[in-house]
Amino acid sequence: MTTVASFEKMLAGGTPILALAPMQDVTDLPFWKLMTAYGGADVYYTEYFRVHASSTLDKPILRSITENPTGRPVIAQMIGNDIPALVRTARELQKYPIVAVDLNLGCPAPVVYRKCAGGGLLRDPDRVDSILGALREAVSIKFTVKTRLGFDSTDVFDQLLPIFAKHSLDLLTVHGRTVKEMYRSEVHYDFIAQAADILPCPVLANGNVYSAQKAVDVLERTGARGLMIGRGAIRNPWLFHQIRQQEKNETLFVPCGQDVLRYLRELFEAVRLPDFKEIFHVQKMKKYMNYVGLGIEPTGQFLHQIRRATTEADFFRICEEFLDHDQPMPLDPFPIALKETDLLAGEHL
Repeated sequence: MTTVASFEKMLAGGTPILALAPMQDVTDLPFWKLMTAYGGADVYYTEYFRVHASSTLDKPILRSITENPTGRPVIAQMIGNDIPALVRTARELQKYPIVAVDLNLGCPAPVVYRKCAGGGLLRDPDRVDSILGALREAVSIKFTVKTRLGFDSTDVFDQLLPIFAKHSLDLLTVHGRTVKEMYRSEVHYDFIAQAADILPCPVLANGNVYSAQKAVDVLERTGARGLMIGRGAIRNPWLFHQIRQQEKNETLFVPCGQDVLRYLRELFEAVRLPDFKEIFHVQKMKKYMNYVGLGIEPTGQFLHQIRRATTEADFFRICEEFLDHDQPMPLDPFPIALKETDLLAGEHL
């Protein structure tokens, strides 16, 4: 079955769609390849292509499409507010093996929303309406959107839903927080349920899905067609596999400390860039560890120590201290202060 046919079958119904969230500079091509070895998602969204009047397709992100190692459907995501540039970019992207073009209306990074892109567009529903209309006309394949509930209030969500319906989206992903809430609040799953109930297109629920049981709970609570998961899948690469096991009433695989340590060694090698100085590679790993660390121990000591590592030897000495054991590690996040997670710009979902 082709990836296009596979994606159409997913949209039509059956088991829940499991999508890997796009997280800038995190869920890149090497990470996709590693995730596939752990069971992987059903659908992969690229990091966002930045779109403006003089933009070109970002080559490293484009490689995720042209060298797709997953065998699964790929959706290309764009971010921007210039309608002619978005239309041009959408047409360019359709020349590549993707199943859909996605518009990002959810990125909560200040560097993005201050330019009235990503989640910043939610302050202007009329502009959203114009952009979606132009893109729906330009996109001949599936057209999807990823959104939050509003910029600083959920009140605008009731205005957004008719706009999404008007432009015949093929799939909508809803992160159940406003832009200003970032990741600090509880997820407002009732708004996702509202979208799933009202809209004619399938809806993916996004936000704080960290375990197989939470996945079942969110699907039941929202009536969503599937889930988009980012942070939870970085912390627990077995999560998509566990959700499928839960759906089949199978016994869930639970990693032990040494399994997690092995994952971190594989991740370290997978995302290593050629000719990258050791200290910079260790720094890159800390982007992933901001998520992984929340499931390792409850005091914050692991994260405190790992953030001070500067060499590969230091990095793995700390990892071994906490993980070189055969005790089960569910990898559910411990209630460490949320300031520990709000460290990176871009999509941290």
